[in-house]
Order: sequence, then C-alpha cells, then structure tokens
Amino acid sequence: MPQSVSDLAGRLYAELYDVAVSDWPGEIDFYLGLASEATRAGGAILEIACGTGRIALRLEQAGAPVVGLDLSPAMLDRARSKSVSLSRVRWVEGDMRAFDLNQTFALAIIPGHSFQNLITPEDQLACLGCIRRHLMPGGKLIVHLDHQDIGWLAAISGDERGVLGSPRTLIRPQTGRAIRRSHVWSYARAAQTATLRTVYEEIDGDGEIAGRWELGPVPLHCVFRFEMEHLLARAGYVVDAVYGDFWRGELSDNSAEMVWAAHKP
Repeated sequence: MPQSVSDLAGRLYAELYDVAVSDWPGEIDFYLGLASEATRAGGAILEIACGTGRIALRLEQAGAPVVGLDLSPAMLDRARSKSVSLSRVRWVEGDMRAFDLNQTFALAIIPGHSFQNLITPEDQLACLGCIRRHLMPGGKLIVHLDHQDIGWLAAISGDERGVLGSPRTLIRPQTGRAIRRSHVWSYARAAQTATLRTVYEEIDGDGEIAGRWELGPVPLHCVFRFEMEHLLARAGYVVDAVYGDFWRGELSDNSAEMVWAAHKP
C-alpha cells in the first residue's frame, strides 16, 4: 500500500531526529544520576515518548534496565536498529495515556517536552495515572517541560497562517542530501495551545528542490507552573521539586525549562 505524504513526513522526522535534536545542557548526567539511584534500589526505568532512544540507550549503556514506550513505529524502528546488541532495553509501541506493561518501575521519565503533546486535562491525568500505576511505592517521576515564554507566545498569536521560524539545514543520513527544515508556529490563547507545522524540502546537487513534505499541524499544550503542580496533585503524586534547569537550579523568570520531580507516596 503506498505511503501517504503524512506517513513519509513522519518517517523523515524519525530519520532526521538524531541529527536535529540535541541534548539539553546537563540533561544526560541528570538522568544518569537518577537511573543509578533506581538501579541501586533494584528497580527499572520507564521512559515515556522515548523516540529513537536518545536517552534510553545512554541509560542502558550505563547499566540500567530500561523500557522505552513510544506511539511512533518509525521512531521505534530507529531505536531498535541502534540497540541490536543491547540486552537491557525493551521497546514498546503504546499510547502514553493508556498502556499496561505488566511491570513496575523505580523511575519514570517524560523528557523533551513530550508531555505537552497531551492537550486536555483528561489526557494529562490519564497519562499521569497510568504511570503512577506502573511505579513502585516511592517511585519517582520526572517531567521536562518548556517554561513558557509569554513574549514568544504573543509573537506567534493572532496569525491564522502561522509565523515562520528561521529554516535550518540538516543532512539526511539515508541519502546524504541536504534537507531544509522550516517550522511554522501559531498560538491559540484561549486553548493555551501552540500549533506546529514542519516543512521539509530536500535539495539536490544542483540546489533544486527534489522533494517537499509537510508534517502537522501538531498541537502542543503550553503548560504553566501551577497548572502542572495541580495536575500532579490530582494524579496522586507528591511534588519534590521544580527546577529551572538540569543542574537543579531554582526556577526563575529567566528559566527556559521546567523540570518537575515527584514521587508516588
């Protein structure tokens, strides 16, 4: 059966993910430290929205047993191709709102702002509740979110066509060709949701466009501090801390990130 343009764009997104997404400063050491604590306690780690294994593979290589859950078959295909020789990692295709792994964990992480793919309180609580059921008593949860920039949200509000960001050129691993990637953003204030469309243009040796794909629109919920605090409380967690970076710095007006640490009592 022929793939749709959307399917092709999704596979291209998975193919380019490892060259397009960098680690956040301090991120890997932060997760490695938590994974070491979980392993010493005799528990495994669950990564929600694991993608191509950017974090899970580092945790496995450090000796931690890891389960990576993701909704995208294309992303999981990439993760599996990178982990054929690794024995402590398991990949599961599933929805973060409803899954049953028949296993409990000492640590669960939702990195890379992935929780913001959940748009409604019902979906957010379903995800947090499902994770809680998979945590051991005292098990920890880490959720990494954007710390919302009001100025940027204002700048992309009110234009139905969206606001075009600066394009970035990536090299496609499969072909070696340049891919020009552009993001188009918009923000619906009443819905508290940003929408992202991504346009990919493959450039041939003559500088001409050899292919064009569009992914989206993808809605992303803009979570604010006390909204997240209330969600975690409603889902039955105890909040331990909210950081403004992966060095456990205090959340401030200038923080670009929010890193939530909570546990199952």
